[in-house]
Amino acid sequence: MILTDLTACEALALLEKKEITATELVSAYIAGMAKHKELNAYITETADIAIAGAKAADERRAKDAKPRALDGLPIGVKDSFCTKGTLTTCASKMLYNFIPGYESTATAKLFDAGVAMLGKTNMDEFAMCGTGLTSHFGATKNPYSKAGEFLISAGSSSGSAAAVASGMCIAATGTDTGGSTREPASFCGVVGLKPSYGRVSRYGVAAMASSLDTVGIITRDVADAALFLKHMAGRDDRDPTSAPREVPDYMKSLNQPVKGLKIGVVKEFKNDQIDPEVAAGLENSIALLKAQGAEVVEISLPHSLVAMTVYNVIFSEMYSNMSRYDGVRYGFRAEGPFASLDDMYMKTRGQGFGKNAKRRIILGSTVMNEKYLEPLFFKAQKVRRLIANDFSAAFASVDVILTPTMPIPAPPRTSPLIVNDSYGTWFDMVALVNLAGLPAISLPAAKTASGLPIGVQLIGKAFDEPTIIKAAHALEKAAKFDNRPSTLMGA
Repeated sequence: MILTDLTACEALALLEKKEITATELVSAYIAGMAKHKELNAYITETADIAIAGAKAADERRAKDAKPRALDGLPIGVKDSFCTKGTLTTCASKMLYNFIPGYESTATAKLFDAGVAMLGKTNMDEFAMCGTGLTSHFGATKNPYSKAGEFLISAGSSSGSAAAVASGMCIAATGTDTGGSTREPASFCGVVGLKPSYGRVSRYGVAAMASSLDTVGIITRDVADAALFLKHMAGRDDRDPTSAPREVPDYMKSLNQPVKGLKIGVVKEFKNDQIDPEVAAGLENSIALLKAQGAEVVEISLPHSLVAMTVYNVIFSEMYSNMSRYDGVRYGFRAEGPFASLDDMYMKTRGQGFGKNAKRRIILGSTVMNEKYLEPLFFKAQKVRRLIANDFSAAFASVDVILTPTMPIPAPPRTSPLIVNDSYGTWFDMVALVNLAGLPAISLPAAKTASGLPIGVQLIGKAFDEPTIIKAAHALEKAAKFDNRPSTLMGA
């Protein structure tokens, strides 16, 4: 038995039967971290913390005490989640030495449930990109890369997806502002779940675009995503945007029939921008759901055609959030002397932020300028409402919506799309969901002829995570996608 091949649910079952120990499980993943270090999936490794957590879990089980819900499961934590006493950098030089004195709500809940933290996973700097290439600590390599090849992992939760896919953790936290959990999950052949806006507290997670930011989870399969979401979700008074809604038991959505379920397929997404193998993967997913009795209905999301324009304008909210990184209170500060306080700000931010982050901040400062608020930002908010209305109209006739997650399989970092910075249309199908605040899950449903994973996305009504989990689990079982670490080309 290869311990790093286990899903979280499988590992819990063996732990409860005392057929394996948490220390053995964590040690296997620490070995996996050493084996796949070239992927650069972690910024900070915390093997000592993980081993201590595993030993505590084993002691509880040895005493026949009631174990915690996730006792001993080894996870990675995206480096934008504040972890008390552990370096939290957001993959930026600006926070190269920042050690928080408090814990994010999402990670606190997971620790209370018994998880063991293996380390802080790599990401795009301040989650401001979707390639996995902009980290101050180096790019994250996709585990499906062949020898001598560097396929991108997508982002911004690049390290989390690569770590789960390659057997360097059993699950990992992510964030999702415009697809940052689902994109890397799609490229790396794992599951990425973005809950509804407000379902999981964002307290203690570095803010970017506050009306879009969502906490997500990346796992090996759908059941594990349901398991972890169950223990992360809920109202938090420290995050006023968290919803005061009862959290259902998402595990009850598994193994439920989808007969009669109405699946919407978006007519606007059938275009020449989708790779033929991705389109074939989507059609295969449709056929698998139909075979189980689901009904497929063509729907229209007319304003999806301008979604990325709207998203890029609203994303400028991050300009306000970035202003806190000033070299005064914490993090990086350029060396003096300085002619003035403004000089210190400019030198610190000029040296502390990477090229992509600076470009985003400059764009944000332009959009949020009083001169452009009405013609750009406020108008984009109005179109955002039209996008939400499109979804409301569609959900009047369907239960979930099925799309590709990404229009192409994982490309090499030398692809003209990457080199020429022309990959913006990648995000049409994922960013649309954030604009409407809806839940969505990406799962691997097929492979290309060369063996690369193809992800599909199921979108649900607000706070209807149970339905997308039900549909995704049914599709997953039918697709029989094998994403065990031992099968990876890079293993």
